[in-house]
Amino acid sequence: MTEPTPTPTDKEVLGWAHTARFFTTAAQLHQLPETGLPEVAFVGRSNAGKSTAINTLAQTKRLAFASKTPGRTQHINLFHVGPKDEPNQLWADLPGYGYAAVNRDAKQRWQQVMADYLQQREPLRGVVQMVDSRHGLTDLDRQLIDFMAERIYGGEISLLVLLTKADKLNRKEQAAILRETQELLGSYVLTEHSDIGVSLFSALKNQGVADAARQLHEWVAPRPSAPDEAEAPDSSESPTADR
Repeated sequence: MTEPTPTPTDKEVLGWAHTARFFTTAAQLHQLPETGLPEVAFVGRSNAGKSTAINTLAQTKRLAFASKTPGRTQHINLFHVGPKDEPNQLWADLPGYGYAAVNRDAKQRWQQVMADYLQQREPLRGVVQMVDSRHGLTDLDRQLIDFMAERIYGGEISLLVLLTKADKLNRKEQAAILRETQELLGSYVLTEHSDIGVSLFSALKNQGVADAARQLHEWVAPRPSAPDEAEAPDSSESPTADR
């Protein structure tokens, strides 16, 4: 009888995350390489702390760069994770969204690139969405989730929302925003295959870092196959309608 695989310790999952290193960058979807590795996308509004979160998970200050002008970074940066000779996951750092000063045409072009990536990228296994805990899920954050809604319903991709900068809130405020976000995300859990999580995160206090690394590590494994009879909800009932 095969023995169950032991659950990795926090030290082990953090050590795995610390192996993250730069792989390549792409300006368009067709430039993304086909590596056969499961991909995890990091997304978030400009100034939500996305680059800081990636660097904290990787335990480095210079893996992901935040532009001096928020919203100006317009490439998908890819990072290998896992053993040097045999990486087992690919992190995709997508451009921040929602910064008003960005040229309108550039903003629309990148919104489309992000939507196409989230809706069509076959190796995509999970998405980590950074949300500033002081503001909670904004309309733009929810629109981004809408781009992925059908794939979430079908269990194709998982979603982890990190409520960043949690150190700026007291315990009561942290509990309140966590509860509020869980309730809002509940509207997207419409099938038994939907996999959505939310966690408080603080790079400064190292809060939630090990939990996030553990979730990313779990996404190394192939996604579970959904039964053939499982169907996504009718698109007319999905939360893609204007709010």
